[in-house]
Amino acid sequence: MKTLIELYDEKPIENVLATEMFRPEEMVILCPPETVSDKTLRESLNKYFAYRGCSVKLTVVPVSLLDAAKVERQLKKILETYEDCAIDISGGTDASLFAAGAVCGNTPVFTYSGKRNSFFEIQNAPFARSLKCDVTLDARSCFLMAGGTLLPGREDNEKLKNRQDDIDALFAIFRKYRRIWRRQIGYIQVVSSSEPGVLDAEGPKTVRVDHGQATAEEAMFRELADAGLIQQLEISNDRLSFRFPDEIVRFWLRDIGSVLELQVYRACLAAGCFDDVVLSAVVNWEGGQTQRNAVTNEIDVMAVQGVRPIFISCKTSEIRTEALNELAVLRDRFGGRSSRAIIVTSAPASRNRALMRMRAAELNIEVIELGDLTMDRLIKRLRAESPENP
Repeated sequence: MKTLIELYDEKPIENVLATEMFRPEEMVILCPPETVSDKTLRESLNKYFAYRGCSVKLTVVPVSLLDAAKVERQLKKILETYEDCAIDISGGTDASLFAAGAVCGNTPVFTYSGKRNSFFEIQNAPFARSLKCDVTLDARSCFLMAGGTLLPGREDNEKLKNRQDDIDALFAIFRKYRRIWRRQIGYIQVVSSSEPGVLDAEGPKTVRVDHGQATAEEAMFRELADAGLIQQLEISNDRLSFRFPDEIVRFWLRDIGSVLELQVYRACLAAGCFDDVVLSAVVNWEGGQTQRNAVTNEIDVMAVQGVRPIFISCKTSEIRTEALNELAVLRDRFGGRSSRAIIVTSAPASRNRALMRMRAAELNIEVIELGDLTMDRLIKRLRAESPENP
């Protein structure tokens, strides 16, 4: 096969996977003009293939995939123009598939099954016969294939890999003081600074936080000190002072949600089944290299297993419908509905969440609550297959 003919699909992976596997010299993709412009699609796919080290000449052919007659005419023209063609029918609409069947003749035709993660021969394509897909992606690839860009997040993921014991200690303290955690982090925010290099914190035991007050929980601060998460702790009758060991821990203890995100990140690494794990994955939807004047979102934790990304949102409060909707949009845009979406909350299970669970099920989003946040249970949930097969 020298030329691969692709039918555009809204699941980004199905537009690139066959080229990754079979490495044709040319790729011709039939794309609906109302969905994405010729130039935009070409640029995003070229960026993706360049990043993946896949040298392929790309041609985008705008055509309505809902008009079988138009698709048929374009396919005939392509088959007459290009050498040694094969058609991938993994994506596309019913009309485009009908057109492909009408014109393919003896042309090799194959498809891909996400459920089995394998390619299958439809006709004259022995190279795709029950062929297991061995492509492995990273988070950056998942965004690039959909026209986005992975930007630097809040955390240095390489440094975090060496902080697993600190994360474990932090989460153990969080579980013990979960009910007062928000107030205690509010207290730390008041008595400390976020300025670069300023690691000392000091203040009265009781401070104003939001519309109320927060009093330092002495036992919690002593446990933080015993775990090495703060240093030089001094407590008097009415004041408290300490020093952060570094700016990484300072950020963790000044940000309410970090502890939960770190626990999920650590569990993804410990699960041992993911090819890439990123904490604080910031995506520019338009493919730019900055967040300035661009549509961006942050995914708390993103993991990729083979060609299947998993998008994880972490909440230290109740899960709102808006959070579910946002997660579903990100999952569908950058992974397709066959990818996984998980929302994690540190709140205990409650019957009051029946409507939330129903909405999550409608959106095919898995829900993980406090009872499953121990490392062994969390790893088991992360390794499990999505309730809905791709």
